[in-house]
Amino acid sequence: MKSKLSIQAACHGRSMEQEAREILKAGLTCEKADGKNLAESIRRRSAPFDGVELQLPARERIRRPPKLAR
Repeated sequence: MKSKLSIQAACHGRSMEQEAREILKAGLTCEKADGKNLAESIRRRSAPFDGVELQLPARERIRRPPKLAR
């Protein structure tokens, strides 16, 4: 990962630290280049999975904690 960051930083003419900052800044920005916010981006990526029914495992009763000796 370090070598990839170094190569990418060199391609952009930046230090590794500045490249890492730019990557984090881009990743944490809610507004994307296409103008959509993070929530819309998540909805768009998960749309193909819409309507999937998952089977939930049966729940068990909560067991009582052991009695402490006094």
